[in-house]
Amino acid sequence: MAAPEAVIEIGATGVRLLVAEVTEDRKRNILDRAEMPYSLGREVFTTGSITRETQLQCLHILQRFKEQLSGWGIEPGQANVIATAAFREAKNKDPVMDKIFSQTGFRVKVIDGIEENRLMYLAVTECFQGDAPDIKSGNSVILEVSGGSTELMLMKKGKIAGAHSLHIGTVRLAPKIKGQSINLEDIQRYVEEYAINAKGLFESELNISEVNQFIAVGGDATLAAINAGQPISTWLWSIEREKFDRFVDEIQQYTTDECVARFKISYNDAQTLPVSLLIYKMFIHHTNVQTIIVPETNIRNGLVYSKTAAPSEELKKEFSEQIIASATNLLRKYHGDIFHAKNVMQNSLKIYECMEKELSLDERSRTLLAVSALLHDIGNFINMSNHHEHSEYIIRHSDIFGLTRSENIIVATIAHYHRGKQRPEDSEQFQILARSDRMQILKLTAILRIADALDRSHGQSIRDFYVKLKNDSLIISAKGIKNLALERIALAEKGELFESVFGYKVILV
Repeated sequence: MAAPEAVIEIGATGVRLLVAEVTEDRKRNILDRAEMPYSLGREVFTTGSITRETQLQCLHILQRFKEQLSGWGIEPGQANVIATAAFREAKNKDPVMDKIFSQTGFRVKVIDGIEENRLMYLAVTECFQGDAPDIKSGNSVILEVSGGSTELMLMKKGKIAGAHSLHIGTVRLAPKIKGQSINLEDIQRYVEEYAINAKGLFESELNISEVNQFIAVGGDATLAAINAGQPISTWLWSIEREKFDRFVDEIQQYTTDECVARFKISYNDAQTLPVSLLIYKMFIHHTNVQTIIVPETNIRNGLVYSKTAAPSEELKKEFSEQIIASATNLLRKYHGDIFHAKNVMQNSLKIYECMEKELSLDERSRTLLAVSALLHDIGNFINMSNHHEHSEYIIRHSDIFGLTRSENIIVATIAHYHRGKQRPEDSEQFQILARSDRMQILKLTAILRIADALDRSHGQSIRDFYVKLKNDSLIISAKGIKNLALERIALAEKGELFESVFGYKVILV
């Protein structure tokens, strides 16, 4: 059994601690947990910064958690400390992170919305075991409402169709209604309009009316499930839509003090509970589902799973497939040439596998190359002229499930330099990247250029070929093709970077 893992989450409404272990049969065993409320989100979403008073409060909470962890024999450097939307948007987050490290020894990692989605996906899938409903078939929406954002995943036939971090959260809404004579109906209308606009954005990824499973994640959804639903398994609940609606409508009539007394929750959580459940309700009502599934989990559990349980080859393959599915759906959204993109991806991976021993890259690079190949021409949606620049722009400003923000930048950079005479080294932005990232970009870009040249006509004329390294050459042998003139011209144009990076001349026979 793996050693206990500690996770601290610095959120918009509080700091939360989890100490857990994962058994050999991948069951969650919670050893310790704690939560201390504070008002970080209200400050940041109103002023843009973390005040001195809140910094001191956060340090005090972390010192208490440090003492709590020492009882488990866990040092600050061994704990995983993450910060989400509110901390991420604070202008002064860097000096605050430095102060936390110098005074407590905790090193804070600020995660973006897509990383939250990844961790939530891990946490949710672990709850769907045994007799639980099958999350890997049918069309599903996974929604988590928190203080700073709403995380949304769309799954089409079990594959990720889209992943988004929406700028609507219970604490984020507070500045919009503070000091204004806004009643419950006004808040409902605001949330409803946001949900309608969001639905319009996602229709290209998944027809919401075809969703047959709605998965609501988060503490407020769990509270509703415990009070209005019934258990499916240890960590899974279900609520009939009619009962959920009644519970949400009832909550809207309670005062904050009544919520504290009835549900034994903190005052901060009680303040945001009505709006939180309202957001869930509005999104649910855009689907036709009659039963809501509620996993009793969170991103802290997802992080524990990712740290303690070594992923099986099957799980690695599944996760990679979900990343590819998300990138493919992004390409469809921008009406890309799917056949060319998939052909270039297959070409890229075949070359990658031939050279794998020489690349000295981690296994994650294979997935980044596949995504880059799929999306290299996505900029054609804006304009075919200089489409490589438009490709970089679209990728940089899109959410691709499973990719961190830094990986997103790597993919965007590779897509930018897949064509033309300009090389990555010519860019000042490239030069400030870490050396490992620069080498990864150079190697993967060189491979992508060769793979793209093999489908210069976009007709997939070279469907079957094999690759081998011989002396100082990379020899690509195409089967059953008599005329390779167009592809040889393309390789002459695009092969220079490959020869410069790897020292191999590319020969097509």
